[in-house]
Amino acid sequence: MILSRRKVKIETERLTLRPPVHGDHRAWSDLRKESEGYLTRWEPAWASDHLTRRSFTNRVYWAQRSIANGSAVPLFLMRREDEMLVGAITLDNIRRGPAQAGTIGYWTGERYARHGYMREAINALVHYAFHRMDLSRIEAACLPENTPSRALLETCGFKYEGVAQSYLQIDGRWRTHVLYAALRMDRRGRTDAG
Repeated sequence: MILSRRKVKIETERLTLRPPVHGDHRAWSDLRKESEGYLTRWEPAWASDHLTRRSFTNRVYWAQRSIANGSAVPLFLMRREDEMLVGAITLDNIRRGPAQAGTIGYWTGERYARHGYMREAINALVHYAFHRMDLSRIEAACLPENTPSRALLETCGFKYEGVAQSYLQIDGRWRTHVLYAALRMDRRGRTDAG
């Protein structure tokens, strides 16, 4: 891992996790467009300019500012063998002080789903958050019917904690989500999802 207040680069067996750069626009917009039907059922509605270069430029600047001020760590998942973008993961809403917590969100392009890339990325980012950022708790949320995401979180050591009513707007509607968390010093054992 290469770490600093301004630069984050995490290496896994098959991936390099790094912040987005301006030159990623084409790969990002192509993968998002190609996977639109696969992604939009799980994500907040895309703005009309979602895939534009201008919107992506704003995303890159937001990523740089967020990493610099310690409020988020947005990373692209680049497959090391060919430098292909396979998805993204963000540790966001980082809270210091007594909480020492953050929230992860992630997406994978449809053609890269179910190849274990996101499991690698989640495990690497959680390790980074616990051991390099000194966070104590990482939270995640997904729609109750998103069985693959729930299984992924559980495989990565996240435990089911409950339900948040009207948690996020997905496809223009307020949707209830199930909540998961991973703790640095987890002694809870298995928890049962409802």
